[in-house]
Amino acid sequence: MTQQDFETVRRLLLERSAIVLEPGKEYLVESRLDSLVRELKLNSLEELIARLRTGPDNGLHRQIVEAMVTTESSFFRDHVPFEALRKTIMPDLIEHRRGERSLNIWCAASSTGQEPYSVALLLREHFPELITWKISLMASDISRAALARASEGLYNQIEVNRGLPATLLVKYFEQHGTHWQLKASIRSMVAFQEINLAQHWPALPRMDLILIRNVMIYFDVDAKKTILRKVSNLLKPDGYLLLGGAETTFNLDESYHRVEPLKAGFYQLVSTKG
Repeated sequence: MTQQDFETVRRLLLERSAIVLEPGKEYLVESRLDSLVRELKLNSLEELIARLRTGPDNGLHRQIVEAMVTTESSFFRDHVPFEALRKTIMPDLIEHRRGERSLNIWCAASSTGQEPYSVALLLREHFPELITWKISLMASDISRAALARASEGLYNQIEVNRGLPATLLVKYFEQHGTHWQLKASIRSMVAFQEINLAQHWPALPRMDLILIRNVMIYFDVDAKKTILRKVSNLLKPDGYLLLGGAETTFNLDESYHRVEPLKAGFYQLVSTKG
């Protein structure tokens, strides 16, 4: 693709999602947008970008952004954070919320739903007492297509093979041909909502646990700072923020401290240190 075409996509992605597309990522644009070219029955990527550049914003801008930002996900991705959730974080939150018997959890940038469903499965499997609690488990993403897939809770064999223990597959999924669907009892635990992290957030309740994993690595510094500031205003004083393994609050927002000795990507507000 030409440098001009790459720059057009790069600017659109930055404006709409705050994601920075580094030089040399032309191959990524080509691979991500190839299916959209076929879906729209266009002759080439060049034709798609020409339509983007000269035509009205009739949904094509959103389609291109969604195609670029949608990433693969997996169940119980990166085993260590989920072990920390099971052994340390959830027991601590449950102990501190016994009076109100309620928990608010937000999985941001949830893609096709494997992460929030992993949290739901962990709660149902290891903390049965929470069945009588008021649990709000919200999941959000910028992509409407990803949210539609997530709401359905239907995954192919390859997807359920990635990170999902066989015992949980048998216990909580129903087989439909070559696909597996989460039982309604688990799907109903998660409420999906469209939220663009780089733009205005809707009114949200104060959160006990926020997961924003493996997405801020793609944002510029200003966007990272803005998101972390918004999270600090949303997080309860003793709540937890979980970031991806390559992400940190260091040199971005001094409101947080890393929860040690977990080394699993959990942060709390500085006021809770010690």
